[in-house]
Amino acid sequence: MGLSNGNLTEDEVRGLERLACDIAREAGRLVIDKRPHDLGVAATKSSVVDVVTVMDQRSEELLRDRLARERPDDAILGEEGDDVAGSSGITWVLDPIDGTVNYLYDIPAFAVSVAACVGDVGVPGGWEPVAAVVYDPRAEMAYHARQGGGAYALAADGTSVPLQVSVQSDLAMALVATGFGYDAQVRARQGEVLAGLLPHIRDIRRFGACSLDLVAVAAGRVDVYYESGPKVWDMAAGALILTEAGGVLQGSAGGPADETLMVAGPSSLVEALRPRVDRGGVS
Repeated sequence: MGLSNGNLTEDEVRGLERLACDIAREAGRLVIDKRPHDLGVAATKSSVVDVVTVMDQRSEELLRDRLARERPDDAILGEEGDDVAGSSGITWVLDPIDGTVNYLYDIPAFAVSVAACVGDVGVPGGWEPVAAVVYDPRAEMAYHARQGGGAYALAADGTSVPLQVSVQSDLAMALVATGFGYDAQVRARQGEVLAGLLPHIRDIRRFGACSLDLVAVAAGRVDVYYESGPKVWDMAAGALILTEAGGVLQGSAGGPADETLMVAGPSSLVEALRPRVDRGGVS
């Protein structure tokens, strides 16, 4: 059965999904089992708040090594390392620890995010994920999906639950998730947007990991989510899980989700929320 994703067969997409789940679990075990009491900051990213830990780098090395063995012709785009070119038409998009600051502070809201994508991952709207997992290692929960196959939460005991976005359609009754940038000036502008939004919604939640925000929407635990600033590795896996759970993603002016804006949830809430948070580049 051919799919609209580079002529991959259903069996091939299933294989990509299984591999994504396997390597994400391995990386998740690594970041839990080998987490040192004193992590040690290896470098800084965009500011002193956005830290890169040694374990972040080790997790990505594990993912890259496994993919190099299992899928040597595939390309790799990771948060921490250099891009790897490929010839298969598949690009693996990796976030080895999404929610690095939570991980640093031992707050149990971080994940390993792995997505197999087709298209050009460097162009907003020019790519699509075909198989993905967001693995929450503290909860030992794998949120996974493949294109056309639905989205599921798989627990460590083997229990699998299908995911479905909220049926809420009234923005005034919606529980909304969001996130903030690391730069102080960016956060200030995002705070202004949030202040204008708060009177029009039920309440706000901030988890600190884009992939977990997206799967929370997919599972119906929050109704809708928006953020400016997410990178492709933040959103790739969660985007597929969300859409396979019945949700949609939009960006600024209703275009593809990108670093300028991502709004994710049931279509009615996305349409209602986006005009209130779309500032054409608040980040």
